[in-house]
Amino acid sequence: MIRLLIADDHPVVRAGLAGLLSDEPGLDVVGEASDGDEAVRLAAVTHPDVVLMDLRMPRVDGVAATARIVGGEAGDPAPRVLILTTYESDDQILAAIEAGASGYLLKAAPQAEIVAGIRSVAAGQSALSPQVAVRLVERMRRPEPEAVLTARETEVLRLVATGHSNKQAAAALGIGESTVKTHLLKVFEKLGVADRTRAVTLAMERGILN
Repeated sequence: MIRLLIADDHPVVRAGLAGLLSDEPGLDVVGEASDGDEAVRLAAVTHPDVVLMDLRMPRVDGVAATARIVGGEAGDPAPRVLILTTYESDDQILAAIEAGASGYLLKAAPQAEIVAGIRSVAAGQSALSPQVAVRLVERMRRPEPEAVLTARETEVLRLVATGHSNKQAAAALGIGESTVKTHLLKVFEKLGVADRTRAVTLAMERGILN
């Protein structure tokens, strides 16, 4: 028996999915969550095999909840997560997969496709709707744009790489500390990272810093 937890902020959608899936042999809906935070908490209590996760939900969205569940907050072994949503932008697909989702299906998919996806994910396989699979392939074939840092941004990042704090970098360059922070934020945005360590590492990998 495959134990399912449904996470969706629309009560009608949750009820509809629960009704449809409960009638399928070998599937058991053990809980329903209205947002990502509740999904993590219920998963830790109900121990589902698969969490059907919507993306856009209040408080904690589906991507963040997926990362928490796969990361162990819902117990060990972690449930597998199958995204079931109406959204299919490249960024959303990649964010969900990078967060640890085992599959990505659209709510418009036929019931048979959704059920098959649940069974595949529960068996340790992946499940992608045809539309999503095409988008992922296209995205992988598309070269990533090369980040171009200004001379000043490179100077700031080089000082950070050698262990300078924002205050020390500001003093070394004769600029304000707030200006250093602004340059770093621009560097993070251009490189697609969220912290200093990753920015330095990626800049070295790409030859921006020698």
